[in-house]
Amino acid sequence: MDKPPSPESPAPPDPNSDLPLRVEGFKGTAGEIEQQWFEQVYRGRGDVMPQLTWRALIMGTVLGGVLSLTNLYSGLKAGWALPVAITACIVSYTVWNIFLRIGWAKTPMTILENNCMQSTASSAGYSTGGTLVSAFAAYFMINNESLPLGLMLIWVFFLAVLGVTMAIPMKRQMINIEQLRFPSGIAAAETLRALYSKGQRAAQSARALTVAGIAAAISQFWNDGLHLISARLEPYSIGNLVQRMNTALLGPAWIGRTVLFVWDPIFIAAGVLMGLRPAASIFLGGTLCWAVFVPIMQAHGVITGTGYRDIVQWTLWGGVTCMVTSGLLMFFLQWRAIAWAFSGITKIFNQNEAAKTGGIEAIETPMSWFVIAQLVSLCALAWLSKISFNMPVWQSVVAVGLSFFLALVACRVTGETDTTPMGAMGKVTQLIFGGLSPGNMNVNLMSANITAAAASSSADLLTDLKSGYLLGANPRKQFLAQFAGIFIGTVATVLAFKVMVPTASVLGSDQFPAPAAQAWRVVALALSHGFESLEAIKVWSIIIGGSVGIILTLLPRWFPRHAKWIPSASGMGLAWTFHWYYGLLFFIGGLIGWLVERKRPALAELYNYPVAAGLIAGGSLMGVVLIFWENLPPLLHQYFASH
Repeated sequence: MDKPPSPESPAPPDPNSDLPLRVEGFKGTAGEIEQQWFEQVYRGRGDVMPQLTWRALIMGTVLGGVLSLTNLYSGLKAGWALPVAITACIVSYTVWNIFLRIGWAKTPMTILENNCMQSTASSAGYSTGGTLVSAFAAYFMINNESLPLGLMLIWVFFLAVLGVTMAIPMKRQMINIEQLRFPSGIAAAETLRALYSKGQRAAQSARALTVAGIAAAISQFWNDGLHLISARLEPYSIGNLVQRMNTALLGPAWIGRTVLFVWDPIFIAAGVLMGLRPAASIFLGGTLCWAVFVPIMQAHGVITGTGYRDIVQWTLWGGVTCMVTSGLLMFFLQWRAIAWAFSGITKIFNQNEAAKTGGIEAIETPMSWFVIAQLVSLCALAWLSKISFNMPVWQSVVAVGLSFFLALVACRVTGETDTTPMGAMGKVTQLIFGGLSPGNMNVNLMSANITAAAASSSADLLTDLKSGYLLGANPRKQFLAQFAGIFIGTVATVLAFKVMVPTASVLGSDQFPAPAAQAWRVVALALSHGFESLEAIKVWSIIIGGSVGIILTLLPRWFPRHAKWIPSASGMGLAWTFHWYYGLLFFIGGLIGWLVERKRPALAELYNYPVAAGLIAGGSLMGVVLIFWENLPPLLHQYFASH
């Protein structure tokens, strides 16, 4: 544990705090890339600055407990998680400065302390709530009863341990070596750099981030918060104004297919950070899905539903298999680099070897931690599955094994598109267990729960590790900060879920539509008679989607000169699992970022990332404020009334 700087001897300043982040990464072999990062980014930062301190962990734990509740609520309400890392960075920085002014704190947090703090908060927010709003909520709906409190706490905790530790090898491969972008990780690092910067160039970026954040916060309030002031103002909200425009121009059929425009600067900013190729891939895939495939299937009477929830049950199969086949093929095509990333396994029985070799091996999270935690989690989850659902041990082993391969897919999709396909990864396991254990809906749900929770947790937490990588943090200390977050996240989310969802009737209601749980429930029911119960169009979608994923992965290797024009398989597949208008917003952002880089490269270098980070931060913070403003009073009333 690092010691925070004393007032008499403050922490050494970060000499590189005002330099641009090395977003574009390094070139060379795997070993050369890691050595360049160690010498050019880590030295002078992570080796001299306090980062894993008690005050950072305590602040991160408190914020994580609060922010995990916001994601639990937004997941039950809309099936979407808010970015926790950026919110935690800004709130922590603000609160700690208040403590300094009133004398409760003696020295400011270093930038890497703040990074560790947001790692704890992110882990609490990302690694625990997702499974409650999906598989556990679907189980509640199917069985009309929830698991006992103690059993649910143990389930959620070990699922979080499985996911957090699964990020260990993924981090070294996808962040260190492949250098995937993880756009929200870039935004969090850029936000912290702006908060701590001193030079003129950094001050310009900080001002841009602040102005963009204020504008996004105002926009978010205008979009979602006017009714909190007065119901008479609701018709003048951005959402209602845009809805009227969509109704007049498009009509109910296209709106039902999600082919419409919405206003959300957060997704436009994410498009700037992810770049034009993945953003354009999502837009292209979404257009083929929602503007071509869906109308044709509706015209032939195959798809009879008219809204997103009904339609996505038909479209997700092709999209999911496209992501899975491309992700797994990429894994096998890069076996040399992956073998390098996993080389630490050979050192499990020689604990002093990493310390002797020094360098990056001495600061990376030991691969032995990954192996031990995975084995402990496997034993715990197999026991829980047996006593909870009478699930054979071998099926738990299959589920955990699938988790690793689907985590590869989820992490890659998140790294390219900034969107984690938790539900999509769960559907793969539901499909497999529909054949392994037909007719057993509880086994179908909980086997998929193991896979999806681990895959999505590892993917989301890589976003956080990306910000630490860019800032020069010690990866081992950042992992420990993440691990600390799952304790408060487990307790806070499970207890809150019990209070917010006292009966199954709450789920699917206007209060909590629980769209993710609805999707899991529908698939479990559809596969209750085994794989053969799937309709022919879904089977063909699986075959075609898987083939497209393979082809799009191989084309850049066959035609490397044209690789930048070949769509991303991850983006194309992801677009078939969510609304068309998200793809449009991503594309708008990617196009704006590309045009500015092309026409005004100096301006783009100075402002693209700070403005995008500010938009995400401002919109996310206001989203959290609105959630608390609208729902905290009734939730407190409900809690005290039940006691």
